[in-house]
Order: sequence, then C-alpha cells, then structure tokens
Amino acid sequence: MTTDNGDAGVTSQLAVALDEARAGLAEGGIPIGAALFGPRGELLGRGHNRRVQDGDPSMHAETAAFRAAGRLRDYRHTTMVTTLSPCWYCSGLVRQFGIGHVVVGESETFHGGHEWLAEHGVRVTLLDDPTCKTLMRDFIAARPELWFEDIGRVTE
Repeated sequence: MTTDNGDAGVTSQLAVALDEARAGLAEGGIPIGAALFGPRGELLGRGHNRRVQDGDPSMHAETAAFRAAGRLRDYRHTTMVTTLSPCWYCSGLVRQFGIGHVVVGESETFHGGHEWLAEHGVRVTLLDDPTCKTLMRDFIAARPELWFEDIGRVTE
C-alpha cells in the first residue's frame, strides 16, 4: 500500500469521484463518489452512493461506477478511484472482479477494507485528501443518523 500526495493523473481522477460525491450530497444522499478508469486512464464509469435516492442499500458509489462501466472481459488493469475507503461490500466487488488498483481519497472518517485488499494483491494508493475528509466530516456532523445507517450501525 502506498501513500501519495497526488500526481496530476491521480488528482484529475479523484476530481471525477469528488464531483460524484458532491452530486450525491446535492441529491440529499451520502457524499461518496467513485470512478472506474481503464489502463490508459480513460474513464469507464462513474457514480455516487445512491442508497437514499434509490431506496437501494446496495447502491454504493463503487457499485454505481462499476455498473456504469458496463461489462468488461478483464478488470485487472483497471483502477477504482473512490473518495472514501471502500466498505467490505465494495472491497468484495474489487476482489471478485479482480480490479487491480484502488485509489482511496481518505480513510480517516471510515476505515474500510483497503488494507485487506492490499494484503490480497490489490495495489492500493491512499491519498489522505483534505477535501475528501472535510466533505465526510461535515456530512457526518450534519446527518449522523444517515451515516450510521449507511455503515450498518444502529444508533439509539
């Protein structure tokens, strides 16, 4: 697993995921965005968490980006860029289809399965991006009940 301050390519890819996260927030949902890129950096699919908007608990950002990319024969040379460390559900998607690289905007507000992915041969780049952190911190402060629902924690 590597930590990166963001080269121009990764920075522009993260910008796509951040645009998606902001779109989700503007729709009244959870601000997590993702994008799947091909081996030459071409955008294959993008999406954001739509659990609230669609009433579908499986519509996470990585899932939406994966679905938008459509069917590929091989995912080994693709890169999933996500604003937040992928949950176990989305980490499973990465493993199931053999996505070769995951770029994580931040893992401070939620520590998902990125270390597990790295242990199982997925190249993981952790950006520790301040914009991603601020977006999630502000959302969690404003809508804790929705956030805890999203990560499967019941609050009293």
